[in-house]
Amino acid sequence: MVIVMKPEAEQDDVQQVADRITGLGLHAQSVEQQDRTIINVVERNGVGRDGSAREESVERMRGVEQVKRDLPPFKLASREVKAEDTVVRINGVTIGGDRLAVMAGPCAVESRDQMRQVSRTVKEAGVHILRGGAFKPRTSPYSFQGLGLEGLQILAEMRAEFNLLVVTEVMAPEEVLLVAEHADILQIGARNMQNYALLHAVGRVQRPVLLKRGMMSTVEELLMAAEYILSHGNEQVMLCERGIRTFEKYTRNTLDINAVPLLKHLSHLPVIVDPSHGTGRRELVEPVSMAAVAAGADGLLVEMHPCPEAALSDGPQSLRPEDFAAMMHKLRRMAEVMGKRIDAAEGAHANA
Repeated sequence: MVIVMKPEAEQDDVQQVADRITGLGLHAQSVEQQDRTIINVVERNGVGRDGSAREESVERMRGVEQVKRDLPPFKLASREVKAEDTVVRINGVTIGGDRLAVMAGPCAVESRDQMRQVSRTVKEAGVHILRGGAFKPRTSPYSFQGLGLEGLQILAEMRAEFNLLVVTEVMAPEEVLLVAEHADILQIGARNMQNYALLHAVGRVQRPVLLKRGMMSTVEELLMAAEYILSHGNEQVMLCERGIRTFEKYTRNTLDINAVPLLKHLSHLPVIVDPSHGTGRRELVEPVSMAAVAAGADGLLVEMHPCPEAALSDGPQSLRPEDFAAMMHKLRRMAEVMGKRIDAAEGAHANA
């Protein structure tokens, strides 16, 4: 059960409702949204519970707008609780609504010179969100693991020099505050989608989160992972479809294009598509990007490298600068067809 408070409800109204729920032997979890408070009702062991006859009295309490029952397990992420689309706004850059956001850059931060070349290309193409991994979870412990703190510092330098937002991966709860100091969007990678301690940590930090679908996870499992973040009152969550593991051998993963309209139907959260990991092949990135936009995606996460052949990570799926620029030109036309646009950022510099 979820109790939706009226926008004008006072804090005393919220507390009285919470006290009533507690009196029924349940736990009331208040979640502050942009224009109102949502009270998520759960059993004391943390398992969701539907309403009962005893709980109907809550609907008549002062400040209560609506009591919603029979919700899907991903209550706060669902359309039933919030019908309108969530739009994430970060220092003049909009993700969702009538905008198509593009996040681009290399898989891994390798050097200052590499990132300066990438940042210049990204900026010239009209993109305002720079991606790059400072910490890299790899299948092999002998593969390049990223530059760590040095990589974060390079990303922060590029952010300041080129006036870009930065999205980068955080891998452990104890690293969340450090990464948040250097980045504007915290990425939860596919391998960490169900790292629940990490999900709690990014929920508490109140920074936009890009949550990637696990390579063997269902759509519901992705939404339940988002629920962990939302339960802390962090509404700035973006879902990322990045391909799932199937029996196909000609691509790195199988991009689940079905997931885009399905997630848009089930949830109010923005949906981002990663065509680079979804295919693993640079020649497929452009057509799959077009398909994602046609399916209703709110944004793309694209890997681009000045010299893919020399990349320390994911070279085969990284676009060359000239190919990225050409794709951006086509994406603008596709976005227009879908009633969206890729345009210049409004407002000030990214967060310091």
